[in-house]
Amino acid sequence: MKPSKIRLRILALIFINVVINYMDRSNISVAASEIHDEFKLSSVQLGLIFSAFGWTYAALQIPGGILVDRFGPRIVYGISLISWSLATLLQGFVKGFAGLFSLRLLTGAFEAPAFPANNRVVTSWFPDNERASAIATYTSGQFLGLALLTPALAAIQYYAGWRGLFIITGLIGIFWGFVWYRFYRDPAKHPDVNQAEIDLIERGGGLINRESAGTANGQSEFKWSNLREVFSHRKLWGVYLGQFAVNSTLWFFLTWFPTYLVEYRGLNFLKSGFLASLPFLAAFIGVLSSGFLSDYLIKKGFSIGVARKAPVITGLMLSISIVGANYVDDTTLIIFFMALAFFGNGFASITWVFVSTLAPKNLVGLTGGVFNFIGGLASIIVPIVIGFLAQNGNFEPALLFIGLLGFLGALSYIFLVGKVERIKT
Repeated sequence: MKPSKIRLRILALIFINVVINYMDRSNISVAASEIHDEFKLSSVQLGLIFSAFGWTYAALQIPGGILVDRFGPRIVYGISLISWSLATLLQGFVKGFAGLFSLRLLTGAFEAPAFPANNRVVTSWFPDNERASAIATYTSGQFLGLALLTPALAAIQYYAGWRGLFIITGLIGIFWGFVWYRFYRDPAKHPDVNQAEIDLIERGGGLINRESAGTANGQSEFKWSNLREVFSHRKLWGVYLGQFAVNSTLWFFLTWFPTYLVEYRGLNFLKSGFLASLPFLAAFIGVLSSGFLSDYLIKKGFSIGVARKAPVITGLMLSISIVGANYVDDTTLIIFFMALAFFGNGFASITWVFVSTLAPKNLVGLTGGVFNFIGGLASIIVPIVIGFLAQNGNFEPALLFIGLLGFLGALSYIFLVGKVERIKT
């Protein structure tokens, strides 16, 4: 029997989830200039608004991973999508700093289970030799979605105002949450998957048989010893710290980048919306190139360590090129350095493959939660630090700060991760 291709349908679903996820993270950056003017915020206050999402998002990563392991991605993801989209919609009705800050906290809280759920889905539905490509494909949603949506979001704000921007993006996510719940199933429960596809996934290392890794019904119960386990391995700390570095560059682009173009480089708003999309396109190309290259190297017989680590290290080193924007004034060159840096960030963004490959079989969700928790700290720290570094009108120290973090992330993968193999408990 020829294997069915239901896993590709599942991949399309989580790709759209990621597009909506990042649309609702980044719409605040598009609206920032108008919000700044209407509420008369300082750069430090704006940095706090940008970081609010990350406070709860990072804090709830570990509980989010536990929920995904316990109840599965269908229920947890559906509730998460609808809830964060409702919080996004309500941002269109705020009256000041406190209300907006509070709703950004809620958005981060409800988005917390999303990426542990993505990783759980891919680990269940894809064999090892397809997993980097699958992760690259859904991760590319954050870049392609923003590349295509940034000009669209700027246009929506231009015609409907920043309040209309939040209302429209919130309604889109609420609708899609119900679509996800209607169509997603785990492999063993999906009505359209055939046995040949199940066998292909399981022979290739996909964790279809959850019963062997968790409790009798395939759900994994939380134990404090599990939390100690995922914090006790050097190789896991290597990918945790590397993820902080990857997310640091990402969160500059998700928060301060449009403001940098408008306020510090003097571009008009609609033009900045178009130019801001170019680095996201570069990152989209980077992440897809990385994922397919990594799986290609595996199929050609390269070690899993070389195939998985080389793209990440190369990408992190390329992301340092963001510093080059400090030394040019021409708009084309500024965008070139930004696009090169974000291409590198995309090239390094297959990092979730290390969670799938290294995590103990029964702790994939929890490991993903810790991984995204430490990576998510960048969404708190980086926007605030940039707000302080740029408060006197000079953005150069902020870009140096981002470049340094990229370099440290590369060192983490070089010296801490070691041999790439699953941890046995």
